[in-house]
Amino acid sequence: MRGPMGAVIGRYPPSDGSAQMGSIIRHNRKCRDLVFLVIFIAFWVAMIVNSSFGFNQGNPLRLTYGLDYKGNVCGDKHAKPGLHELELKYWLNPNQVYLSGLKDNQFKLANARSICLMDCPTPSVDSLSWVCDYPDGDIRLKMGDWIDRNYDYYEFLTPEMRNTSLQLQGPCYPVIFPSVNVYWTCQFIARPSNVSLRHWQQMGGVNINEDIIIDKSIHKAINSRASVFKRYMADIGKAWPVLIVCGGILPLFLSVIWLLLIRHFVAAMPWITVGLFNILMIAVTMFYYLKAGWIGNDGISPIIGEHDPYIRITGRELHHLRVVAVIMTFIMVVAVLSSIAIVRRILMATSVLKVAAKVIGEAQALIIFPVIPYTILAIFYMFWFSAAFHLLSSGQVVQNDCNLNCCAYDLVSKRVNCDHCCGYSIHYTPHIGVSILFHLFGGYWATQFFIACSSTVIAGSVASYYWARGETSPEIPFLPVFASMRRLARYNLGSVALGSLIVSFVESIRFMLESIRRRIKVGGTTPNNWFGRAVYHTSRFCLMCIEWTIRSANRNAYIMIAITGKSFCNASAIATDLILNNILRIGRVNVIGDVILFLGKLCVSLSTALFAFLMLDTHKYKSAHNKITSPLFPVLVCWGLGYVVATLFFGVVEMSIDTIILSYCQDSEEHQGTAQYAPPLLIETLNDQNEMQRLTQGPQSNSLDV
Repeated sequence: MRGPMGAVIGRYPPSDGSAQMGSIIRHNRKCRDLVFLVIFIAFWVAMIVNSSFGFNQGNPLRLTYGLDYKGNVCGDKHAKPGLHELELKYWLNPNQVYLSGLKDNQFKLANARSICLMDCPTPSVDSLSWVCDYPDGDIRLKMGDWIDRNYDYYEFLTPEMRNTSLQLQGPCYPVIFPSVNVYWTCQFIARPSNVSLRHWQQMGGVNINEDIIIDKSIHKAINSRASVFKRYMADIGKAWPVLIVCGGILPLFLSVIWLLLIRHFVAAMPWITVGLFNILMIAVTMFYYLKAGWIGNDGISPIIGEHDPYIRITGRELHHLRVVAVIMTFIMVVAVLSSIAIVRRILMATSVLKVAAKVIGEAQALIIFPVIPYTILAIFYMFWFSAAFHLLSSGQVVQNDCNLNCCAYDLVSKRVNCDHCCGYSIHYTPHIGVSILFHLFGGYWATQFFIACSSTVIAGSVASYYWARGETSPEIPFLPVFASMRRLARYNLGSVALGSLIVSFVESIRFMLESIRRRIKVGGTTPNNWFGRAVYHTSRFCLMCIEWTIRSANRNAYIMIAITGKSFCNASAIATDLILNNILRIGRVNVIGDVILFLGKLCVSLSTALFAFLMLDTHKYKSAHNKITSPLFPVLVCWGLGYVVATLFFGVVEMSIDTIILSYCQDSEEHQGTAQYAPPLLIETLNDQNEMQRLTQGPQSNSLDV
């Protein structure tokens, strides 16, 4: 049976009669859950080692640009030859592109001869244009001169070189098809220039296939899932200024404003939050419709730069945006209807928020404190995202193993070379996938850990306010926030590490099960009978409930850790017992308050998403190498970062409410149902008979009176 909390936390002076400044939460504390703190530290060491592998092996340019036939990444200034600003991949031999598109042919597009250019070639109006291989051997041109000549040095070729060029073996190749820059790849358009083709035939060139397959072959490679995923990751890297502004600075600014407003205009804030949430939800959904091309003419295009307006090319990115637009429409409708449904309960939230506002007014340092974990998280995310990009782009560039005819003229050996003429690809070993998953899990665990530390510090500060109620001001620490931080760092880091690990582990299990569910759905192995479907969907619902319960239990456990100094498991048991014994008293009030706070977090994160859309809509991200393929991932990342930042700051109000309520319940238990240390405003909120009747009976009481 638990002992009286007042003797542990409250105002009773120590037995020796001394009254020290730090005796608000005073008892024999000691370090708890040290094993998990050691595990967390070891995990951080492993994260650093894992990230160093990515920095050593990765090259983020691989996420955007392709490889040439020598294995160089386009745009890489360290390549041989230097390819600075040569960012577009171009296939020299159109017949090889055609062969790679045939269903029964073993020739792959990755083995077709490709080089890196600055812009996509187009056929000449009145003659035959050429694109020649990188200058080497007897072709004594500098790379800059080669670029200035539009990659053409056909006039310098020997008769032997001209003959091999007419056989489509290089070093120069004809420009027969127009090409357009699609995601930094020159995609052929299957409508050959009649003038160029006629000149080619007159010169005795071999037959060139003109089928639509030449168009589809490149488009299929560009539109593969792996290519789209790499471009999405590259979009995040290119939009780093947007992430800093909309994912870091803006949510910090908005969260502080919200805390100040809740402090001074608490009665109006629930209504403002609900109304603003609905407006932002509609605005973000409309932006998705705009970028999906369903409203206006601002839909995203895979083509970079100016192009023929009659060319119509679409990709997976547009399809994904349209899917998200439909999902957002559904969420918007549900959210608006749900917010209307809770309007009648907003008065409850107002009364609870008044208590939190009173606490924040007493301990004003709470408003500023979240800046500390925010700064730590910001530094961590900069390192984490950089390491993630390098890990995703790591892998070994190896030459493909092929036994097909890919002969081409070698300027160095001065002959047609059929050995080692296959293309290059990036080989990803299984341990890279494990490293990426490890990095993702580490990022999530670290985020939960910092949020948990912030919550525990806030809970300790608010507990000092509650249990010192009625005492003289010298007994309250001058800076309760820093006193709570000291207790956390000295005694409770292991408990916080355990709680954050549990949340991260459960979330990872849910993510893996969801991935398996999607694979089963794609494979068509979903149960067909009603019982199988019921079990299938019930299991998903139960897993979500378990996750929500663990998150809620963890939050209450952090409060009791801050108050009692117990281990995580013991603190969780105490908190659960208190909640179960007082569920009718605090249930609805606390739930409605949490809903309003959740909507407030969404308001901040939706605002960041809206501003991210506006920033990504500028010219900088629509042209040249800074062009993003889709605003989808940068916006979602800003949305997520905004929610994390809002969680840190809104935790001040959230943890204040929960700590006050749990302290109130413990206070009531120790004093036969009458809380002695509770603030008058809290007693008025929770003990008012009319309020209790409305909480326990709901709207039915009105019908009885009638």
